[in-house]
Amino acid sequence: MKAMVIEEFGGPEVFVEREVDTPEPAEGQVRIKVVASSVNPLETKIRSGLVKTGPAMPAILNGDVSGVVDKVGPGVTGFSEGDEVFGCAGGVKGWQGALADYMIADVRLLGKRTPAMGLPLNECAALPLVFLTAWSALVDRAGIQAGEHVLIHAGTGGVGHVAIQIAKYLGARVATTVSSEEKAELARDLGADDIIFYKDESVEDYKQRLTGGKGFSLVFDTVGGVNVDRSIEATAVNGRLCSINTRSSHDLSQMHAKSLTLHVIFRSISLLHGVGMDDQPKLLKALCDLLEQGKVKPLLDSKRFKFTEISEAHRLIESGQAVGKILLER
Repeated sequence: MKAMVIEEFGGPEVFVEREVDTPEPAEGQVRIKVVASSVNPLETKIRSGLVKTGPAMPAILNGDVSGVVDKVGPGVTGFSEGDEVFGCAGGVKGWQGALADYMIADVRLLGKRTPAMGLPLNECAALPLVFLTAWSALVDRAGIQAGEHVLIHAGTGGVGHVAIQIAKYLGARVATTVSSEEKAELARDLGADDIIFYKDESVEDYKQRLTGGKGFSLVFDTVGGVNVDRSIEATAVNGRLCSINTRSSHDLSQMHAKSLTLHVIFRSISLLHGVGMDDQPKLLKALCDLLEQGKVKPLLDSKRFKFTEISEAHRLIESGQAVGKILLER
């Protein structure tokens, strides 16, 4: 089969097309004829060598996948050849990614696409990792409550745009940060109640404007770096802070002073360590249920790429100019 691989760490240009062996499904696995994938920031970090969790070289990246079951392995029930499926099922150490004609997946990591979802199969590939990340942060870790006022950073980003929709579905009031009026309109369309133009307003100013200076009971940082410090400042006393990007050093004294809890979410843990694999079906069910109810939709960048254009897709996401998710189609 054909695959886009990296044979060394480096910039977006390191992707090359290669012929590789077609994989065979083992116990509890199916083989997927890949239709689409999508780009996540984690893949750029694996490609550059910043995060050492990628598959062995030559590495096939990308966790998100949608496609059609092509072959069923031993012991598999509930999935058959011809099923349309999607999930986040590889692209890290020990697991081939989706940038290939075929991909092997553990069935616990897959959901079935149904006509009731109203979403084309290719676009289903935009949701798995970002939904699972946002749900794990807001629901499983932070225990979001109906009626509470939450702050979600980067509301038109990959994780942020799904987090807004989950929070609204669960009855929260949502504030979000954006960089432009165009992105503000997109965030409002997703359900955001309060818009913060982070380039124009300080944390103290928007805390005062939106919470009377108290801060938010729950803050979800999807940006990292200095935004972790801003998030600590924005969180109320005894509040909860979730982050998906804490590969940096910070002074935690303000967290201590306000008795905050910090939840760090890394969605590849189950694949890398086998921890929590049996919990994955209920998370995929939540995604499928919300899709069928019309409560979640992907925000897709206007630019789409073929697998052979993965280098250009990486350049776009690293430019900071992408909106929502970048879709890749085989």
